[in-house]
Amino acid sequence: MPKFSKSSQDKLLNADPEFQVLFNYVIKYFDCKILCSERGEEAQNKAYRDGFSKTRYPNSKHNSLPSEAIDVVPFPIEWKNTNRMRYFIGFVMGIAKMLKMYGAMDKEIVSGIDWNDNTILKDQRFNDFPHFQIKQL
Repeated sequence: MPKFSKSSQDKLLNADPEFQVLFNYVIKYFDCKILCSERGEEAQNKAYRDGFSKTRYPNSKHNSLPSEAIDVVPFPIEWKNTNRMRYFIGFVMGIAKMLKMYGAMDKEIVSGIDWNDNTILKDQRFNDFPHFQIKQL
């Protein structure tokens, strides 16, 4: 059974408790790596400058503690394998809906490939494959 590295565990602890429930369940079935949760000003502005974020500090959901956003990828990481990334995202979103249905999660999440949560992936202008965030209601 897969398990998180110490680095991934530490990053998960800085995320919203909903993400802790979700990804502690996901890791039982799908090996993955937590890239980041909470980001400070320097890291956020670097992500913006490098084109990995559309927002500057303090306007990202990564800029709170606990973080309302988390970046997670399947492991081993294959950046060019977008089909595998999409498969992983679908798996995570399905698990999130199941956990919410059974009362283990209270909040809904959205992924960085379906910002408006309409299940139509072709209407996005910015795909952020690793990104998951708490949905604004």
